[in-house]
Amino acid sequence: MKVAALQMVSTPDVAENLEVAWQLLQQARDTGAELAALPEYFCAMGRRDTDKLGYREAFGTGPIQDFLARAARELDLWIVGGTLPLEAGDDQHVRNTTLVFSPGGECVARYDKIHLFRYDNGRERYDEAQVIAAGQTPVRLDITDRSGEHWRLGLSICYDLRFPELYRAHAQRGCDLLLVPSAFTHTTGQAHWEVLLRARAIENQAYVLAPAQGGLHPNGRQTWGHSMAVDPWGQVLAVRETGAGLALAQLDRQHIAHVRSQLPALQHRIL
Repeated sequence: MKVAALQMVSTPDVAENLEVAWQLLQQARDTGAELAALPEYFCAMGRRDTDKLGYREAFGTGPIQDFLARAARELDLWIVGGTLPLEAGDDQHVRNTTLVFSPGGECVARYDKIHLFRYDNGRERYDEAQVIAAGQTPVRLDITDRSGEHWRLGLSICYDLRFPELYRAHAQRGCDLLLVPSAFTHTTGQAHWEVLLRARAIENQAYVLAPAQGGLHPNGRQTWGHSMAVDPWGQVLAVRETGAGLALAQLDRQHIAHVRSQLPALQHRIL
């Protein structure tokens, strides 16, 4: 199955971002991709964290969800809808949510980000819990590609990447493709992004697909980019360093089986 990690440099303008996302999704379709994954906050990177409250949607309805459903249906793609803000039950918070849509335009999975980013180095400060309500439940789903192959996907978002127990739980339940839509800061991404992605692939002997925000945004934030596909041996298959674009990779189920048979680390777990 051919997959695409879509990199964006999202602005505060939702309509503008959806237009860019549509163009990237079309490019992914035209290259033969069957699954395309958008980055965290693909729909908007606001000037303030609280801007998310202004374009949050109720689950199941809203222009951003309608866009994802239409794109999946018209482009005949599995779409991992990066993240968008969904209502969280109060006026001060949203859920940071990944939605997965089938080629028929049906929403088949929802994952609310579990781990909330907080960072303060004296120059940069982030505290997602001020606006985001954390999810509690890991989410996995099964899809079938055009050749009839079955794939189990494990969902995660950005800061989740630092918590290997989530990915080990995915692997224990048979996941062979791990999704990590992200908006890593330039500081943390430069230090840790690639090594964490490769580690999650190696230790779980699974493919990792990580679409990211990558560039300087109108709000002044600089994201690291380097959207990436990594194979179960930890080899980087594709990377988009900066700017809007695609990282494309071909997934091979036989390669997963080969890696897991020659080094059966998942069977050797003790704890």
